[in-house]
Amino acid sequence: MLRRMLRPVNARLDEHLPADHKLSKVYRVGAGLTGLLLVVFGILGLINRIGFFDTGGDTVLALNTNGALSVLSICFGGLLFIGMVIGGSFASTVNIVLGLLFIASGFVNLALLDTGMNFLAFHIPNVLFSFVVGVMLMWFGMYGRVGSALPHDNPYWRARHPDQAAREQRPPLHRHPAAGD
Repeated sequence: MLRRMLRPVNARLDEHLPADHKLSKVYRVGAGLTGLLLVVFGILGLINRIGFFDTGGDTVLALNTNGALSVLSICFGGLLFIGMVIGGSFASTVNIVLGLLFIASGFVNLALLDTGMNFLAFHIPNVLFSFVVGVMLMWFGMYGRVGSALPHDNPYWRARHPDQAAREQRPPLHRHPAAGD
């Protein structure tokens, strides 16, 4: 009973999806483009030789930054590149998890604005960027995985509805006409 409550659907978030499945392209593109954006932002921040925890007004690509935020951006961009290379369910899960972390970061850093604990030098544009990137990553990661109208050939729909998928996979029963019909 407890297991059924904890996993109400007969599928896990990391169900196997073949790496060459058409959904994998969406996950890979989302991870790759977002990873590229983060790596470029991080490298530009490091090239400017901004102090590691400097909270001055240094900007890169219209976002406030410092050395710590630049390094974090490169690390998260690298994780997204790893997801892009591996593809499949792994890329989708990486997109979802990092999307949630970006949204959480937006809320945390929103609360830390104008305090001495704002060590990543966030300003409102950074918070908005964090929210937008988080939602975008979650959209890329959840595409084709969740929803009420998934097609019946979708591997995630099939994992959640194994009985109906098995019935649909069976060939229909053909009646042989009687000799005199």
